[in-house]
Amino acid sequence: MAPKYTRPDAPVPAQWPSGAAYKETKSVASAPAAMELPWREFFTDERLQKIVGITLDNNRDLRVAALNVERARALYGIQRAELLPAVNAFGGGVRTLEPADVSTTGYAMTASQYSVNLGITSWEIDFFGRIRSLKDKALEEYLSTDQARRSAQISLVSAAAQAYLTLAADGEALKLVTSTLETQETSYKLIRKRYDVGLSSELDLMQAQSQVDTARGDVVRYTQLVALDENALNLLVGSPLSQELLPSDLSSVNPPQEISPGLSSELLLRRPDVLAAEHQLKASNANIGAARAAFFPNISLTTSIGTTSAELSGLFKAGQGTWNFAPQIIMPIFDARTWFAYDVTKLEKEISVAQYEKAIQTAFREVADALAVRGTVNQQIAAQQSLVDAVAETYRLSQARYVKGIDSYLSVLDAQRSLYAAQQGLIVLRLARLVNTVTLYKVLGGGE
Repeated sequence: MAPKYTRPDAPVPAQWPSGAAYKETKSVASAPAAMELPWREFFTDERLQKIVGITLDNNRDLRVAALNVERARALYGIQRAELLPAVNAFGGGVRTLEPADVSTTGYAMTASQYSVNLGITSWEIDFFGRIRSLKDKALEEYLSTDQARRSAQISLVSAAAQAYLTLAADGEALKLVTSTLETQETSYKLIRKRYDVGLSSELDLMQAQSQVDTARGDVVRYTQLVALDENALNLLVGSPLSQELLPSDLSSVNPPQEISPGLSSELLLRRPDVLAAEHQLKASNANIGAARAAFFPNISLTTSIGTTSAELSGLFKAGQGTWNFAPQIIMPIFDARTWFAYDVTKLEKEISVAQYEKAIQTAFREVADALAVRGTVNQQIAAQQSLVDAVAETYRLSQARYVKGIDSYLSVLDAQRSLYAAQQGLIVLRLARLVNTVTLYKVLGGGE
């Protein structure tokens, strides 16, 4: 009764986007595909490998996802068992007092009856596939839940890696601001000496003091961020991590392996979240079969075999055997609820189709975004590194000119601020490149 399933056409282009932002997205042919690369091979940093492994063992969200799979499997087993008859043994006894005016003998009497039977009660014979359709629906829901678990695992692996990299970036920023504070304090002491002998103005002294205070505030802020990053990573992992596993800065992190996005967007159909949506669509399709079968006769069977006696002691004597065979057929004539239920199943399928197509569109957008970042981030880093070098030289020259009395301290101050901002921007871009590699691995379906 279930309609033949046909996979809807993917509502996205067959190829990845192209343009100025994607010029550098083509990887060498030897780069593996994300789905073919286990996470232990993708992450080359040994500490990160250990952290991801601990996360998969301890994370409570992933544990719930795995238990949901087991629950869906049990529900599928229950629905599949509906195809088989349930055989039960049942016994009973009845004692009845009959008044004289209703007794066949004209006298009051007490009647007894005891029985022991083995039989089947109301077993539906699935001639029209209603139970089989419900079984198929339960199977697809179980498979969808299993794909949801895979998707949760991939997201968890990515989240743990991103938290690890964020901690490394904030640790490097903390080192930068600490070094900047030391430099600012050295400059302040120098200007203080010049001020004491009348070579610098009070304005220069106050400007130097403001830079020291700003740097102190940044040290406190990044110290706080590092602590928050550690807390976030510990929550993902599910247990406190030893300091030996935590990164000190981005330079100490080995970058993940390069991966290839492939040439066709068809691989998105293998992403766990897309497969989960497709299994839900198949479940809705099977549910239509169950709704259609409700328009046809329902045939059930009740039968038993056993022994009956007026005395409890005579239950198992010869000649006390009994049996019954009671087939039943119910033919629906008019029930408006059946038609509405059928309409509901068709609408649910249309909803599932839309959700499936939306899942594919979302996956395509996520990959396209990651490829756009991948195609441009190296150019951004190169430009930012050039800026850091140029501003560092500007700061050096400004400092020299100030010491010789050629320029005011304002030039030094501007150069310091520009260099500090450029160095922070470079850390952000280096983090973005690493995080984007992890994100691309995730959105291409890697992470198992």
